[in-house]
Amino acid sequence: MSQSLDLPQVDEYLQELAAIQQTGSKRVAILGSRHVPITHQNMIELLSFALVEAGNQMLTSGATGTNSAAIRGAMRGNPNLLTVILPQSLKRQPRESRKQLEQVIHLVENSENDSLSLAEASALCNQDIVSRCQQLICFAFHDSATLLKTCQDAEDQRKVVTLFYLD
Repeated sequence: MSQSLDLPQVDEYLQELAAIQQTGSKRVAILGSRHVPITHQNMIELLSFALVEAGNQMLTSGATGTNSAAIRGAMRGNPNLLTVILPQSLKRQPRESRKQLEQVIHLVENSENDSLSLAEASALCNQDIVSRCQQLICFAFHDSATLLKTCQDAEDQRKVVTLFYLD
C-alpha cells in the first residue's frame, strides 16, 4: 500500500528543502528563555557568533539569558549584522540589559508598547521578529507558552524552525 502526500505537504517539504539548500546569507532569529544555564548561554553565544561570521543577519530581542547570549556572540562576530528588537522602550529594559543594548548598532525600540504588560509586549515583539526572519532558532522549556506560540506562528508562516527544549 503506497502512501501519497497531499499538495500542502509537498509544498511544505519543497520549501524546507529549498531553505536547507540555500546558500548565501539568511535572516536568522534566535529567541529563548531568560532562565538559561551559563553552559547553554555559552553555546548560544558560539552559535550566534558562527552565524554572523558566515554572513547571516541575526535578529533577537533584548532579554537576559538566551537573547543576551545571542547578542554577545553576534557583537563579537560582526555587530553590523545584528538587529535587536525590543518589546518596549530601552528605558523599560532591566538595568543589567541596558548597558549591553546601548552598544547595539541596529536597535529597534517599541515605546508604543510601554503601557502593555511585558508578556503582551513580548508576544508582539516576537511576531515582529518572526515576520522579519527566514529561520527561527528557539531555546524554550515545555511550559514556555509565549515562545512555543512564537514557534507555531513561525511554522504557520512557513519559516524554518529549530526548537531546542531546555528541560
